[in-house]
Amino acid sequence: MADPQTKRSIGGGASLAKLSSGDDKRSSSSSSSSSSAKKVIIKSADMNEDMQKEAIDIAISAFEKHSVEKEIAEQIKKDFDKKHGPTWHCIVGRNFVIGMGLGA
Repeated sequence: MADPQTKRSIGGGASLAKLSSGDDKRSSSSSSSSSSAKKVIIKSADMNEDMQKEAIDIAISAFEKHSVEKEIAEQIKKDFDKKHGPTWHCIVGRNFVIGMGLGA
């Protein structure tokens, strides 16, 4: 069975691990916009590095603005649809990753 902290990417997308304040040995980006630093771990990506950084910024912003997973996902999707065209998908939930992908 797959690790619940892992999500494979969909073509043209990225899978972002949970936002956490814990330490991890994998490559990550950090943001200290709140009292505890947030860490994002990219497990798999089909996006270029600039788009990955943009996805991280958008995800962190959505987490800061909203507390309900559905609202966080809607904000991320809306921002990506606006900047990169429609058909993006975003899933946010507890105990698994944020999965983003470009739909066909």
